[in-house]
Amino acid sequence: MNNKYFANSRRAQVAIEFIAIIGAVMFFMTLFLLAVQNENQSKIDRNHNIQLKEIALTVQNEMNLALKSSNGYSREFKIPRTAGNMKYEITLYSGIVYIKTTNNKYSLALPIPIVIGNINKTNNKIKKINGQIYLNQ
Repeated sequence: MNNKYFANSRRAQVAIEFIAIIGAVMFFMTLFLLAVQNENQSKIDRNHNIQLKEIALTVQNEMNLALKSSNGYSREFKIPRTAGNMKYEITLYSGIVYIKTTNNKYSLALPIPIVIGNINKTNNKIKKINGQIYLNQ
């Protein structure tokens, strides 16, 4: 009877150790998967910020080019309807181009020269007349 008790107690100990090992493995796998997901989200965030920054820099560069050009300068440029797969809003206000996603998760503001007019998603026409920059006028 003593041998039987020892065998049952040994099996119970092995079962408990097995459950503890499985629990530890699952815990560390969960931590690993959370770290991977966090890194992927960081890459997605960086990509969205880069896309918004490229659009804002395009607008800023066009405005600065018009400012440096002589009177009579005229040019058309395009900006995309979406930043990757995200919808965004872009406005010009008091010497700043402001761009933000419609979910308000990402935004950026860059300085630009004072411009008369508003910016459109898609086609834009910029002109310089008598030292003044006109956009879509």
